[in-house]
Amino acid sequence: MSRAVVRTAEGWWVQRADHRIRRVPTDAATTAELLADRAAVERAADAADGEGWEDPSGHTLLSPVTTPCRVVAQMVNYRSHAVDSGFDPDTVPTAFFRKASGSVTGPEAEIVRPAHVRLLDHEVELGLVLGAPLPLGTDVTTATLPRYVAALVVANDISARDVQLPKTQFYESKSYPTFTPLGPRLLLVGPEELASLERLRLVCAVNGDVRQDSTVADMITRPDAALTALARFQAMAPGDVLLTGTPGGTALRSPGRLAELVGSLLPARRKWEIFFARQARNPAYLKPGDVVTSGISSRDDGLDLGTQRTPVRAATPQEAQA
Repeated sequence: MSRAVVRTAEGWWVQRADHRIRRVPTDAATTAELLADRAAVERAADAADGEGWEDPSGHTLLSPVTTPCRVVAQMVNYRSHAVDSGFDPDTVPTAFFRKASGSVTGPEAEIVRPAHVRLLDHEVELGLVLGAPLPLGTDVTTATLPRYVAALVVANDISARDVQLPKTQFYESKSYPTFTPLGPRLLLVGPEELASLERLRLVCAVNGDVRQDSTVADMITRPDAALTALARFQAMAPGDVLLTGTPGGTALRSPGRLAELVGSLLPARRKWEIFFARQARNPAYLKPGDVVTSGISSRDDGLDLGTQRTPVRAATPQEAQA
């Protein structure tokens, strides 16, 4: 049976379907320690109705994935996103990049757009939180996946496209502070829930306008195969998180084959000038004042990872100088 856990400055709380929360009696300071103390979560969840349950509105929710930790993300892992990006979904390789754990922020925190960034994009993603070590060379199967994945979390892989594209630099463009909102819930899961991941629906809206809406069934490389590929070169530890890619619907889209062909004939500087001038006219990029809501759920299976609500603001002059 799945259990939803949230984190505040006061500690860990189990959360019911009606959203009320109750303190988890644990000394766990990190996500890894909390996952190792599942018994404490069960004790809190089994408390009698009305005993110690609170309205969460008086609390500020923090990321349920504590830092420092490894944050690894998959590139182009949904068929719809591959098509949007101009790739053939049947030939897209399984590839990864790292994000700085300093980019992790809470599900209600502001997304801060750096002063030099204009093309700020959203990418709702399903995060897999490790509950056991994943050593190098591990071969993960659908049967053994529950041995390694202990929880699920909503993530948004915020991306500075005008840094990412000309530099072909994923790490910098996706690692600025506040660029990885996580939560609100850490959904502790078992074999039954992991077997029905395909039914989870990812939805991202900006100011109420739905931009991304797809299920995990659109995923190209599934979690077991992704972890096997990752373990070829990267060990993972309890509390680390793998972001499993985003569906189509981001602000960035492929310019089309003809435009790419023409661009390939131009000097690099001129090509990027034209590209960014065109992108600057795209109203889908995030702007200060926008509010991004990202949620993942599977109503028919009763799984609900919750919805994060993250407003966007511009960096202050002091932050820009930091």
